[in-house]
Amino acid sequence: MEKRNNVTVFILLGLSQNKSILILCFVLFLFCYIAIWMGNLLTMISITCSQLNGQRMYFFLNYLSLSDLCYTSIVTPKLMTDLLAERKTISYNNCMAQLFITHFLGAIEIFILTRMAYDRYVAICKPLHYTVIMNRQRCNTIVIACFTGGFIHSASQFLLTIFLPFCGPNEVDHYFCDVYPLLKLACTNTHIIVIANSGLIALVTFVVLLLSYVLILFTVRAYPAESRFKALSTCSSHITVVVLFFVPVLFIYIRPAANFPEDKVFALFYTIIAPMFNPLIYTLRNMDVKKAMKKMWYYQLFLQGKGK
Repeated sequence: MEKRNNVTVFILLGLSQNKSILILCFVLFLFCYIAIWMGNLLTMISITCSQLNGQRMYFFLNYLSLSDLCYTSIVTPKLMTDLLAERKTISYNNCMAQLFITHFLGAIEIFILTRMAYDRYVAICKPLHYTVIMNRQRCNTIVIACFTGGFIHSASQFLLTIFLPFCGPNEVDHYFCDVYPLLKLACTNTHIIVIANSGLIALVTFVVLLLSYVLILFTVRAYPAESRFKALSTCSSHITVVVLFFVPVLFIYIRPAANFPEDKVFALFYTIIAPMFNPLIYTLRNMDVKKAMKKMWYYQLFLQGKGK
């Protein structure tokens, strides 16, 4: 069947039609976006400019902060602009580009979180072999695999969506371009697309993450109390981040294609809330990161200042 596409512009319905709520959301998201940039940049600079960069866990954390920063920057600026705009529009080409990039960066984040869990599993369950298993070359290979996996996932979603015919209407019931809201506008049978976009990647990786932490809990049972507490404390931050990111993702993508008003609220968690809280979770609950930050910024602000 020949593709028919009469739509060149999509209208984003956004979060609300109430102007007072939109202004309040703009102020809130502006604060969140500034916090996202400050928190993730601070984390990246502190890790890169300290001895933590040589440790495998923080090597992956650096990439997680980078993916958070890029991911939210694809969605949040457009969202804040639309909150103050009378007509919230996005061109067809920009919509497809946003869909591709958000799924690309989102998949990278999922894979990095999975690799971080594997890093903790090796460190706790196989400590004597940790430096051999998680050597720098393997870590670099893992990062490349994360990017490759993200590209394959995103390309599949993009190719399945870009060939859909859109004949009108053109109102997307969301604040950014995603697969499910666009499926509602396609003037063709989208059953195959629904099956292909069932959120299996998120579900499989979430199950893998749960299994890895079950193995960790089983292993640390034999540890002395102090060693057990130290081992679990290194995992608590990662578990918090995983729950904050995966629960809303699974709620939206694991069910059959359907749009609910709650979807927009849940989407805010992995597009804005999680990228904002991830640096706080990893710094406030991690003594190594806090020490590295204090040492680096104390040197930069005070010792160099005295030398001038």
